[in-house]
Amino acid sequence: MNQPNQNRTFKDCLGISGVGIAMGAADVVPGVSGGTMAFILGIYEELLGTIKRFNLEFLKLVFSFKIKAALEHINWKFLVSLATGLAISILSLARLVTWLYEHHQSNLFAFFFGLILGSILIIAAHVKWNLTSLLSLVAGTVIAYLIVRLVPVQMPRDPLTIFWCGAVAIMAMILPGISGSFILLILGQYHYIMSAVKGLDVITLLPFAAGCATGLLGFSHVLSWLLARYHQVMISFLTGFMVGSLWKIWPFRNVLETMETSHGELVPVRESIYWPGADLDALWLPALLCAIGFAVVYGMDRMQKRLAPGHSIGG
Repeated sequence: MNQPNQNRTFKDCLGISGVGIAMGAADVVPGVSGGTMAFILGIYEELLGTIKRFNLEFLKLVFSFKIKAALEHINWKFLVSLATGLAISILSLARLVTWLYEHHQSNLFAFFFGLILGSILIIAAHVKWNLTSLLSLVAGTVIAYLIVRLVPVQMPRDPLTIFWCGAVAIMAMILPGISGSFILLILGQYHYIMSAVKGLDVITLLPFAAGCATGLLGFSHVLSWLLARYHQVMISFLTGFMVGSLWKIWPFRNVLETMETSHGELVPVRESIYWPGADLDALWLPALLCAIGFAVVYGMDRMQKRLAPGHSIGG
């Protein structure tokens, strides 16, 4: 297992906090995963490795009161920096993103579409393409597309069901392109869990949190193992996941079916996409925002290459 970097500068920590801000903002948008931001901004593998370090060795250090050693074991500088960015995003930027999602959804989706599309192209340029990696890309694309096209179902709300729903949702959150909140919506548990959070319903939240912890620790080990041994194949597979998820954030959509939430709000559960054709009034702003999103990720890639030669978003 790689040892965490304990020699990070303040500038390094600010960069990680910036990724946390991007992850928090992305998680607000249904269909966009914070894992996508971690992947395209170059901390994905370290995030998985850090999660893995919450293990028996960590517990042994804690119960031996070796607090400093325990903190170093779990890569605490990385975690604190990332959590700081997430907190800043939740307290500030997430509100703006939520407002944009409610009032200017097409424009917001257009920006994220360009951001993710640019990331796909940059990462794909670093993959050693052969038959295996191409098949992996296709597999990731098809699986993600099938997931985002699923229609929500009604499921029981007993502790065992809530437990495995939490495990599945958190695993989806780790994967680039798939939103954990979207998976909960598909499983018919999103508004039930959100109500439990607001009402501090411990009986519901305990099995859900246990499921999240189990899924997070278990799946991070699996992904890290796969990335260590089949790096190119897994990168192409995860790139495919982002390709397949693009359907969910295509800016031009028609709502075919809605579902009423516990708060009386209507949320879309089945949609179709369309192309506005020659309607320039409907097309120019989303097209501009898509181009800006593309330019942002391209600019970040160029900046990373200057600051750290040999490393980029896709490297």
